[in-house]
Amino acid sequence: MGTLDLTRRAYGLAETMLAEPLPRRWSHSLGVAERARSLGSILGEDAALMEAAAVLHDVGYSPSIASTGFHPLDGARFLRDQEGLDERVVRLVAHHSCALLEAEERGLRHELSTEFELERPELVDALIFCDMTTTPDGGHTSSEARVSEIVGRYGPDTLVGRFIQRAAPEIHAAVQRVEGRLATSVDAGQPM
Repeated sequence: MGTLDLTRRAYGLAETMLAEPLPRRWSHSLGVAERARSLGSILGEDAALMEAAAVLHDVGYSPSIASTGFHPLDGARFLRDQEGLDERVVRLVAHHSCALLEAEERGLRHELSTEFELERPELVDALIFCDMTTTPDGGHTSSEARVSEIVGRYGPDTLVGRFIQRAAPEIHAAVQRVEGRLATSVDAGQPM
């Protein structure tokens, strides 16, 4: 499947799974995909792959496929088992935004880590950047504001609240690494 076909398929699938049942989640996914497109200068040939993973990263929230209640695992299993999607996209969806830490909180770390390998660190960082600098409505924000919003929405003592507070240092570090790569790319005037 060519990169254009992969991207088209990803948008169509994400829209089908999210737009009607979860319109705010769909708006967020579109914003995350927009952020992914902005990283073309540092992603090179992986730009389309990242855009596909970005628009699909929250597909596991879809009520039609949610089974464990852990959206990275539910989404990745669906994309792998029912859609036969590109393995690299599936791995990025499975591990987006420090998912291993949340899997640990949920008692699902073994399943996530054995079923889905991690993708290259710079791509993992890029998806963290895209997700954690995008508001629930699809706008731009800082990772600090995004983490704060998540804690406020779920509560600091909930499973998600505990996870996101624990993941915050890595989230912020990943965002800084991507911003550094972007700055270097602009300074050099070429993709890395």
